[in-house]
Amino acid sequence: MKLLTYILVYRRFLLVVLSVLILLPLPLVIRTKEAECAYVLFVVAILWITEALPLSITALLPGLLFPLFGIMPSTKVASAYFKDFHLLLIGVICLATSIEKWNLHKRIALRMVMMVGVNPVWLTLGFMSSTAFLSMWLSNTSTAAMVMPIVEAVAQQIISAEAEVEATQMTYFNESATHGLEVDETVIGQETNERKEKTKQVPGFSNDAEKSSSKVEMEKNAVTGTKYRSKKDHMMCKLMCLSIAYSSTIGGLTTITGTSTNLIFTEHFNTRYPECQCLNFGSWFIFSFPAAVILLVLSWIWLQWLFLGFNFKEMFKCGKTKTFKEKACADVIKQEYEKLGPMRYQEIVTLVLFFIMALLWFSRNPGFIAGWSELFAQYPGFVTDSTVALIIGLLFFLIPAKRLTKTTSTGEIVAFDYSPLITWKEFQSFMPWDIAILVGGGFALADGCEISGLSQWIGNKLSPLGSLPVWLIILISSLIVTSLTEVASNPATITILLPILSPLAEAIHVNPLQILLPSTLCTSFAFLLPVANPPNAIVFSYGHLRVIDMVKAGLGVNILGVAVVMLGMFTWIAPMFDLYTYPSWAPVISNQTLP
Repeated sequence: MKLLTYILVYRRFLLVVLSVLILLPLPLVIRTKEAECAYVLFVVAILWITEALPLSITALLPGLLFPLFGIMPSTKVASAYFKDFHLLLIGVICLATSIEKWNLHKRIALRMVMMVGVNPVWLTLGFMSSTAFLSMWLSNTSTAAMVMPIVEAVAQQIISAEAEVEATQMTYFNESATHGLEVDETVIGQETNERKEKTKQVPGFSNDAEKSSSKVEMEKNAVTGTKYRSKKDHMMCKLMCLSIAYSSTIGGLTTITGTSTNLIFTEHFNTRYPECQCLNFGSWFIFSFPAAVILLVLSWIWLQWLFLGFNFKEMFKCGKTKTFKEKACADVIKQEYEKLGPMRYQEIVTLVLFFIMALLWFSRNPGFIAGWSELFAQYPGFVTDSTVALIIGLLFFLIPAKRLTKTTSTGEIVAFDYSPLITWKEFQSFMPWDIAILVGGGFALADGCEISGLSQWIGNKLSPLGSLPVWLIILISSLIVTSLTEVASNPATITILLPILSPLAEAIHVNPLQILLPSTLCTSFAFLLPVANPPNAIVFSYGHLRVIDMVKAGLGVNILGVAVVMLGMFTWIAPMFDLYTYPSWAPVISNQTLP
């Protein structure tokens, strides 16, 4: 028993040691560069999935092991840890820091909710829409963390409003009953006396009835918990929590910068296929936005049906006055919005810079017309989305936000400096350095697989899969990714699978985008468990949900997500990237098996 306790305490240490030792025969017995790289890949994958070490620390292992195995020199491995992706991330975090510092995100969320109204059905859609919009530009985690307190306040206000309505109705009923008794006292006085006599004949009858009623009410509270007056209130809280978690993830699908998995894929793809200039901010948005909108609406319908039922008559009622609950809910949202006061100078500047950044991203190389990148035609491929992000990011450190003043010895207040929109200290607190290192480790791993020949070896071994229909290959890879991302972090999942899926597509002579795009999107579909991704954990912490609630709801959203991605791949996405043709920018792998 004591031994088991020690194993449990030191399980992470043992897992690291055993992973390294058990797999060691692979490079020692099969003395090839492919086997040595496979050893590094397996060790890193196991430690990423189990999180025995911090993800970012595990990501440094390629920098240690590749030079020792003679796969890549240390200087070359180190260069993989900082690429164009990191510059793009820095610029985006500058924007996110300013948005959150000056509460622009809260203003946007509340305004969007006010626009859709306070009917509970539409209110949920309003919260989902505003959350999805914010997560396009902010991290999914920070979006969920920001919106949830607002949602919780609105939910509690709806519950308290319902209680107030019930109390008001009960008071009105009692007053009416009392008034009726006074009016009819002379008529029913004799009947009342008779009832009293009957009551005396059956002692305790009234008290038993009262106790029975109280018992039923107590049982109801015991089932739903002390927070809720009814099961419907509890279901409403579950609905709102899950709608925020899922919409923050769905919104991140729509932009390259929306989530780290999109960024990882884009950098991997551009590095592996440099001649393909088909992926940029505009093209990504055009193909992913319809999928995200469809999935958001379907998720909304699914969650409504699962927790509250779907009443179309209630949804589309027009011309009816608002109920007391709806008015109370609207008051809460309006009060929260009024607390922000009028829009400040800092918010206006941040909003302007945000629009400029988005406009420059979309217009750099839109595809259907010449973009502003044509101004630098003599340097093709030099200007990227990270160039735009850095320009705007630097402006946040330059543009004044407010003057800094001090009081002189004479009592005069004078300005001596100014504070920019964001400071370096504020930027550092928002910058996800762990993700930056994790992504760098993924790039190093991908480079090692390519240089050692492991990618080509994997591609050759997987080439028999070419006999399967393409749609089935896409479905299988999407389901594998969706399942794996429930137990491993999204960045780790995509980083592990990209070096495997890319050679698979090349081996079976299929456009790599046809395999990689759906797999990348499905990496974000971690909806089942509280630990699957941070937004799930945030909403779960509010105490309204059980794990089984997330499993039931998440399974439906997972199925919807994979179905929408499959639909998109064979409808509007296929002609955008000419997916049915093997492109000239992808290498042709021979079927000869490597030693």
